Amino acid sequence: MSLLAQRLQGFGTTVFAEMSALAVATGSVNLGQGFPDTPGPAEVLDVARAAIGTELDQYPPGPGLPVLREAVAAHVQRFRGLAHDPATEVLVTAGATEALAGALLGLLDPGDEVVVFEPLYDSYAACISMAGGVVVPVPLRPPPPGEPGRWTFDPAELRAAVGPRTKLVLLNTPHNPTGKVFDRAELELVAEVVREHDLVALTDEVYEHLVFTGAEHVSLAELPGMRERTLVVSSGGKTFSTTGWKVGWVCGPAELVTCVRTAKQFLTYVNAGPFQPAIAAGLGLPDAFFARVAADLEHQRDLLVAGLAEAGLLVTIPEATYFATVRVDGDGLAFCRELPHRVGVVAVPMSAFYLPQHAELGRDLVRFAFCKRPEVLAEAVRRLTAA
Repeated sequence: MSLLAQRLQGFGTTVFAEMSALAVATGSVNLGQGFPDTPGPAEVLDVARAAIGTELDQYPPGPGLPVLREAVAAHVQRFRGLAHDPATEVLVTAGATEALAGALLGLLDPGDEVVVFEPLYDSYAACISMAGGVVVPVPLRPPPPGEPGRWTFDPAELRAAVGPRTKLVLLNTPHNPTGKVFDRAELELVAEVVREHDLVALTDEVYEHLVFTGAEHVSLAELPGMRERTLVVSSGGKTFSTTGWKVGWVCGPAELVTCVRTAKQFLTYVNAGPFQPAIAAGLGLPDAFFARVAADLEHQRDLLVAGLAEAGLLVTIPEATYFATVRVDGDGLAFCRELPHRVGVVAVPMSAFYLPQHAELGRDLVRFAFCKRPEVLAEAVRRLTAA
């Protein structure tokens, strides 16, 4: 008899753990899990080093240190033009994952439905299930094999996904795993659906600054009538190469943030005391820093995309994030399990980002991460093209 709670049946060990273990066992270049291999900016790291060994090693306030909440509010005002009260409309969390979990636990009742675009980051379905909710997916479709283009969705399918039990629309843009940036027209459609059905929007925007030439990130909360019904989640991990610090936040109207805080206080309670002022310092860095981070990552994207194409793989060029998707001939999971032994490179199958009943939609798709040093990417390309 399984002792695992029914709501978690089907959520086993993630494919990331399997692929990372394969990378170690085979000495492969790991382009599976999305974390950078370079340190963050000195302006951020030095603040953390100075904070360790001080009173900041102890519990910070439940909502987060004021210096970080104020920095988040200033950052959102600066880049999105939205004003938030740091005392009531900003909450610091243990990464974006806890912010999302807290929002779902704080807002959903058993049987409430959440509309989410699929493929989806793997924690979404698990957190919705833990909150007693129901995932209602809207498919994102890649461009035809070998053709340039963007991942798209059918507006009619989005509208059809909303029913009498719908409570939330969960939107991830820039989108992991596809690298899609929802454009303004697409966001306006999502906003229209949310307003029309009096829903709450929950947006995951952790890749907000990692957007490439030709694309623009717009927060759903910026659109008319959306500031008052949208919770926006982000974090410092991706932007500042500090994924292990797990410093995230959620912004929104006080009533919605209170719902998140009510659940969050019984999860980690607080976290990352010495790292909070460091992320605050990062959020205040000049515009040139954020532009440089995106430009450097775009260069890394181009290196990997060119190498994947040279290796004969059909690549969809991402508009943002850390990831590029390729189409393989056959089963993506089998491809990823064989690749480390065959050429010494690790990727992850896109089927892991689909609900089990929809895994076939991502069966021939594989995701590679390019958030690595250029020399690491060059070695991966050398191995792929030599095979």
